[in-house]
Amino acid sequence: MNPDTMQAVRIREWGGPEVLEITSVPRPRAPGKFVLVGVAAAGLNRGDIAQRQGRYPPPPGAPDTPGLELAGMVVATGPDSVRWKAGDAVCGLVGGGAHAEFCLVHEDHLVPVPRGLSMLEAGGLVEAAATVWANVFDTAALRPGQRILVHGGASGIGTIAIQMAAAHGAEVFTTARGADRCRRCVAIGAAVAIDYEHEDFVAVVDEQTAGRGVDVILDMVGGDYVERNIAAAAAGGKIVWIAFLKGSRVTVDLRPVQKKRLTLAGSTLRGRSEAEKTIVMQALERDVWPLVEAGLVKPIIDATFSLHDVASAHARLEAGGHFGKIVLEVR
Repeated sequence: MNPDTMQAVRIREWGGPEVLEITSVPRPRAPGKFVLVGVAAAGLNRGDIAQRQGRYPPPPGAPDTPGLELAGMVVATGPDSVRWKAGDAVCGLVGGGAHAEFCLVHEDHLVPVPRGLSMLEAGGLVEAAATVWANVFDTAALRPGQRILVHGGASGIGTIAIQMAAAHGAEVFTTARGADRCRRCVAIGAAVAIDYEHEDFVAVVDEQTAGRGVDVILDMVGGDYVERNIAAAAAGGKIVWIAFLKGSRVTVDLRPVQKKRLTLAGSTLRGRSEAEKTIVMQALERDVWPLVEAGLVKPIIDATFSLHDVASAHARLEAGGHFGKIVLEVR
């Protein structure tokens, strides 16, 4: 093994999973407050697919290698890093580069691997937990006793959102495809799981809440869900978009937004500033990690693939039908 190089995923050109390849690249050195992590496992996210397709470029300064989250062992620390030391088991959030044998991470964007979790589980936890905290608990300020509708309940983010919201004392509604995945959503904390292929979530929410609606909606679908979300929201409700799988351009009547006094919001995580990401990671360690270590929130791994089989992992995520996270096993 050459200590100056490492194996990493490369996107040869924009396209399908077949454009992914493993290549040898220089192994980075840790500058300033950065930490070099030997990657044990790294989650696969929709953002990685969008980057492969040319629709989601890495932020300035981030490597072209995909991968937004990781778990592993600290290998080296920069001269200004003070929190971590070689051998620490950590997991963290990055703007790119996690789908490689080694990855640079700002020291403030790392947290300890929660007690009781494997590296594989930790490698598929951070991005989903950070997304849920930032959108559901920070932006939408979900409170105990409120109702939340989580779209895509079988996804990596959906499974974590259901558990975090239920652990917070909220009543969770969710949508998923198929009776089996709906049953699994209920098993992890959803009060009501709606099979969107055979049920209208607006009608179910209306019936189950006696016409009141839900207080918070977490949506990654967009398209025709935008107007339907507005119909399903309670007065004073908040709707937060984190993706638009069915499209971001819609024509919608905004009068119900005005009448219901709704708040519409949206965000991404990858492009946030260093300081903003630090706040999110501090909140995870303070507010979410105790829930994980108590067994109230647990990453659900649908499938694992080796780094060299990254194309199959992308194909699995794009095909749908998964429940929970898909994780790359690097070491």
